[in-house]
Amino acid sequence: MRTLYLECYSGISGDMTVAALLDAGADREKLLAALKSLPLDGYRVEITRTFKNGVAAQDFHVILEDAHSHHVHRGLKEIFPIIDGSKMDPSAKLLAKEMFQRLAQAEGTVHGKAPEEVHFHEVGAVDSIVDLCAAAVCFVDLKVERVCCSPLYEGRGTVECQHGCIPVPAPAVCELAKQHRIPLHITETQGEMVTPTGAAIAATLADTFDAPSLANIKAVGVGAGKKDFPQANILRAYLLEEPDKEAADWVWCLETCIDDMSGEALGFAMERLFAEGAVDVWFTPIQMKKNRPGVQLTVLCKDPSVEAMTRLLFRETSAIGLRKRRCGRAVMARTRKTVETPYGPVSMKECTYGDIRKASVEYEDARQASLSAGVPLRDVCAAAETAYENMQESKKELAK
Repeated sequence: MRTLYLECYSGISGDMTVAALLDAGADREKLLAALKSLPLDGYRVEITRTFKNGVAAQDFHVILEDAHSHHVHRGLKEIFPIIDGSKMDPSAKLLAKEMFQRLAQAEGTVHGKAPEEVHFHEVGAVDSIVDLCAAAVCFVDLKVERVCCSPLYEGRGTVECQHGCIPVPAPAVCELAKQHRIPLHITETQGEMVTPTGAAIAATLADTFDAPSLANIKAVGVGAGKKDFPQANILRAYLLEEPDKEAADWVWCLETCIDDMSGEALGFAMERLFAEGAVDVWFTPIQMKKNRPGVQLTVLCKDPSVEAMTRLLFRETSAIGLRKRRCGRAVMARTRKTVETPYGPVSMKECTYGDIRKASVEYEDARQASLSAGVPLRDVCAAAETAYENMQESKKELAK
């Protein structure tokens, strides 16, 4: 499986992502042609080599030639036609719009507005449009099947923006982390390491916020940040070849039976197990000694987590013993496809196993689109499924 791993130990921003993806092998000329086709003026792009703490890195720089363009307040209604009016790959267009949708959702929550009502510098600036479109073009060009991302390392203190002095992490970054369950690691570094644009990219691309456990490195791209920190301010993008998930996948199954805990306490234990990295957790109603009703608590986890899960089970439940066994699994390979619906971009989870293929709507995307558009969830799901089926039919026609 072709996997992209984003190592965000110095944070993540739009320009760092583009630079890292270019350095990892994305087609530079294809990117420049896509950006040139954007109906957008007042900027130019420089792609150069630089060094950060002695480490060679790619630098992607959007230079504003018209100071006025930097302060134009655009919203999604203005940005989406700019993207649609370009000659970007259709998949890249959908991906860029999904990134903007997530960013606008977060900024709207921060400012008490609906996403489509957000009109301000952070979403509408030329450099943000170029960065997100460029990231989408490069990502699609790399043709990866899965994206892993490390926790986002962030600084502390304050940062100046159009609204004045705000705390780090920026409110929009915090909101994106909350909405998309992105783990933040706050460091002692003074200053902003994670920008809202970078967080929106991570929220959109990442299938998981964890490093692959076993993979061969095919390429490493290094993207430079504009600031200087004590550590090298770089984002590394690894292109990896992971073992085929269809071939073999092993987990540990931990089980224990409980008949003396409240529902609230069991629910809390489940939350803690998931927070510590459990693959899955569930309860099965059972009948125990003396006809007492109880539950069987089952936990699936990976090798490195067995001891931590065991300790957590003993600490958070009344269990005094548990069963452990190693289980082989057959797992369908999973990728994410973005489709455009009348209610905005929605992700579809596409699963394959040999010649077997199935797809389902990503609930969180459908939920957000339902709330934003004020339509029933079922309407959003139906529209996404129809768009996905149409996309598959188009692929079949092109293949003929």
